[in-house]
This record gives sequence, C-alpha cells and structure tokens, in this order.
Amino acid sequence: MQYLLLIYDDERAWGSKSPDERRSMMQEYLAYGDALREAGAYVDGNALADTTEATTVSVRNGEQLVTDGPHAETKEQLGGYYIIDCDTNAEAREWAARIPSARFGSVEIRPITSVPAEATA
Repeated sequence: MQYLLLIYDDERAWGSKSPDERRSMMQEYLAYGDALREAGAYVDGNALADTTEATTVSVRNGEQLVTDGPHAETKEQLGGYYIIDCDTNAEAREWAARIPSARFGSVEIRPITSVPAEATA
C-alpha cells in the first residue's frame, strides 16, 4: 500500500535557523531518504517552494479565480511530501514519526487509493 506523508511546519521558522542548523536539518532529511530507500519503502518525495510562490485557482460560476498563496490561513504550511510503500498504516506512522520536521511540525498520513478502471474508461 502506498501512503502520502504530507509535512507541515512553520516555514518562517526555517528562515530563523542559522546556516549550521539548516545544514544539520538537511543532513537529517538526506539520511531519512537513504533509510527509506534502503528499506525499499521510498517511492517519491520533494520539498515545496515557500507559500509566497504558491497560487490557488478555483472556478466559480464558470469564472476562473486566481489568488496568491495557499487558500487557507494556517500556522503551519505544507512544506514537502514523501510517497512511501509499506505494508501497514502502523509502518507508515513509524516512517512519519522519523521525518525530522515531525519534532516541531506535523506529518499527515494519507493512504493513496487507485482510481477504479471503470472511471477512466
């Protein structure tokens, strides 16, 4: 089963870290990715640009509405994700807990479901 691990934290906190703290955190993330690969659980993952680079699009009454930034005002922003492949939700929780940002942010776990074949025909 594949799971999407959505990493949320305060993106302003990254800017307040020293260069050494940032380097250390990035080394933790690289080690985490290596551990996922060694376990055969890694499918994909990426960091996301700051919310200042985001655009939200919606369509209302046939009209496209475009706004800067994310749609919701939150204290934590979506900063990145991993897609992992593991046998159980408990295993996905274990991997989520090992994400470095889980110590000060949060990680949402979402099972990835398949689109039924009849929906694409």
